[in-house]
Amino acid sequence: MKTPTLRGLTAAAATAGLVLAAATASADSIRFWTTEEQPDRLAKQEAMAADFTAATGIDVDVIPVTESDLGVRATAAFAAGDLPDVIYHTLQYALPWAEAGILDTDAASEVIEGLGAGTFASGALGMAAVDGGYASVPVDGWTQMIVYRKDLFDENGLDAPNSYANVLAAIAALHNPPDMYGFVAATKVDENFMSQVLEHVFLANGVSPVDSSGFSPLDEAATIEVLDFYKAIAEASPDGELYWKQSRELYFAGKAAMIIWSPFILDELAGLRDSAPPTINDDPTTRELASRTGIVTNFAGPSNPDGAAWGDIRYFGITSDADIEAAMAFVNYSMADGYTQTLSIAPEGKFPVRRGTADNPTAFVDAWSMLPVGVDRKAPLGDLYAQEMIDAIVGGLDVAQRWGVAEGQLSLASKIINSQAINRLVREYIDGQRGGSETVVALNEALAGIE
Repeated sequence: MKTPTLRGLTAAAATAGLVLAAATASADSIRFWTTEEQPDRLAKQEAMAADFTAATGIDVDVIPVTESDLGVRATAAFAAGDLPDVIYHTLQYALPWAEAGILDTDAASEVIEGLGAGTFASGALGMAAVDGGYASVPVDGWTQMIVYRKDLFDENGLDAPNSYANVLAAIAALHNPPDMYGFVAATKVDENFMSQVLEHVFLANGVSPVDSSGFSPLDEAATIEVLDFYKAIAEASPDGELYWKQSRELYFAGKAAMIIWSPFILDELAGLRDSAPPTINDDPTTRELASRTGIVTNFAGPSNPDGAAWGDIRYFGITSDADIEAAMAFVNYSMADGYTQTLSIAPEGKFPVRRGTADNPTAFVDAWSMLPVGVDRKAPLGDLYAQEMIDAIVGGLDVAQRWGVAEGQLSLASKIINSQAINRLVREYIDGQRGGSETVVALNEALAGIE
């Protein structure tokens, strides 16, 4: 491992140290793998890299890599001793790559320490924590949301749907089909959307199928609470095989009080995308529905009063084959002077995991909220939604969780999710094929066999 020349930089000195770092770096150029390969996103990354080159003299070769190919390509490059210097990667690779020796965890940790660990969302850091530091540097992320009709909640004196109990109370008050469904739950078993929603609902009640040793049998009482809650929201939904498409259509038509969705709905909700317009009135560009909407990222079940948010985080990994000094300088720039450019690649789905600086703790959140979003029309999120909602969107990253991360079992948890056994057995419970206790037994039997 090369010794980084950025070692010991303080947060205040980190940006100022870029030119010094570049002058002492051993590389005239570095290679950067990115999975943001869409042409417009790639162009923005190349522009940021050019700005970095102008500031430091270090050229950056921005190389697009298809996300589904990333794991295989990284493993092959590692075996050949030909890894790029920096990789933009998903959460699933952070800890396994650190354990395999693909990532230089010391370098990532020193970048975070130099920028100030306290300026990052704690949940994003925690997901990449290793002994003595961090596997990679958190870049951006998003948290799954309960999207709800805040106007109807306010009119009926309902609390925000931040708990099982509050969701069920809102269903009791607002469910009036076919004019208004209390919820649109994911029920299509072979859709990843159902897997994602179910993991969030299980996390909210503190239920996980893994511990540090591997598979962990689901707690019967807490799991039955999850099953009963999910059955209740499914019964407040239309009939049929439901996934993201129906939930968005019904909410946009003003016929759903609550749905669970990703933040990629935010620009569509405000009438900025012609392919998915709100239909609550005759104006496909209307912002009326956006003005009536609230969001919740963290919600809780009865066995887990602190609740949980489901988060998807992306990272900059500095590799073990990197020219460490130059790679650290690039990552540092991308998270400091160039961070607003980093977020501008797709601001509706790239929430700032670094909130600001020691001197201005909200600098990057403020800048992000003013970045334009949308496809056919553009507007900043800060012009579309209230500051309270912006704060809630970003705040979810502080408590974001995923099965298996804290336990070091993300790989097994991912296999469990991808098997769709949980989807199938929950759907069978909803359909009355077996009772709660029997379903917990069936879940544990099915999940125990996944390796």
